[in-house]
Amino acid sequence: MTVSKRDYYEILAVPRDADDAALKAAYRKLALQYHPDRNPGNTEAEEKFKEAAEAYSVLSDPQKRAAYDRYGHQGVGAASGMGGFDPSQFQDFSDIIGDFFFGDLFGGGGRGARRNRAQRGDDVRYDLEISFEDAIHGLTADIQIPRIDECGRCKATGAEPEDGLTTCPMCRGRGEVVYQQSFLSVRRTCSQCGGRGQIIRRPCRECKGEGYVRSERKLKVNIPAGVDNGTRLRLQNEGQPGANGGGPGDLYVVLKVGEHPIFDRSDNDLHMTIPINVAQAALGVEMDVPTLEGLTSISVPESTQHGDKLRLKGLGVPFVNGNGRGDLYVHFEVVVPKKLNREQKKMFEQLLQTLPSPGGPQEKSLLDKVKDYFV
Repeated sequence: MTVSKRDYYEILAVPRDADDAALKAAYRKLALQYHPDRNPGNTEAEEKFKEAAEAYSVLSDPQKRAAYDRYGHQGVGAASGMGGFDPSQFQDFSDIIGDFFFGDLFGGGGRGARRNRAQRGDDVRYDLEISFEDAIHGLTADIQIPRIDECGRCKATGAEPEDGLTTCPMCRGRGEVVYQQSFLSVRRTCSQCGGRGQIIRRPCRECKGEGYVRSERKLKVNIPAGVDNGTRLRLQNEGQPGANGGGPGDLYVVLKVGEHPIFDRSDNDLHMTIPINVAQAALGVEMDVPTLEGLTSISVPESTQHGDKLRLKGLGVPFVNGNGRGDLYVHFEVVVPKKLNREQKKMFEQLLQTLPSPGGPQEKSLLDKVKDYFV
């Protein structure tokens, strides 16, 4: 089933001999009523808005209107050479109605309010390298932060006080330039003054017209115990200053923690590897191992195997801003001597005769398992 389009004059509710002013007034009324910005989620209103925009785009163009009056909707496509209407050109409500109407309807606050709206300053990142021990125990560090500050002489205007500013000749102090196309009022920020409405006649001798001066600020950063590589510490309001009275941004200190020659960290646990010889692994032994607080004594159990580990509870990394600590895990590496003297070799030969083969007599040897696999 083919759905026929409504008559463009019927859509705008104007007579066929309506002039440009009448078309303009009729379309503006419908645009105000059905624009999607005023009817969010209303599909019917959106379609009516597009329908009105299409009708006005044709009837406001003398060539297209003449083709439509003679041939109807089919004549419009032939006259335009585009095969249809593109409603996207009317999606910006401020372009349809003009900034004046937009501000009145939706409480936009007027042109000056938008132009001079306060803007928050940029956030700043600072990378700080600290040692493994400092990350574990915490510290207070002094840092030098490069930043820009508002010029004290010109108060960020960039001009000499009192007589350094003058009204922009292009926009005459409005901060924007209005371009009129048919009934459309398109407003653009003035390119000469950047929307300020004033230009600098005499640059401030302190900041050379920039409005800001470069400086360095010395800050103290409290680094809590237990921080890790990549931890971000936020210093509120220590970033770049804002514009037009806006607040400053924040400073983020990102920590880079150095490595430790003995300990490896995993979250709040620490891991270390201790080498022991064959006799210590077989018989067990008391020995001292390093911790964050110094040496502590541990008992290596009898028959310790290569890769076994021992957990030392509460000797790991403190939880940041919390109670308790992680654990310390001691991993054992059984080391076989590379060289034996005559007496040691004799003792190992005696052991060889007395010790059972790995797995015991009830289990198949490794060679037997390999044979079974390939049979």
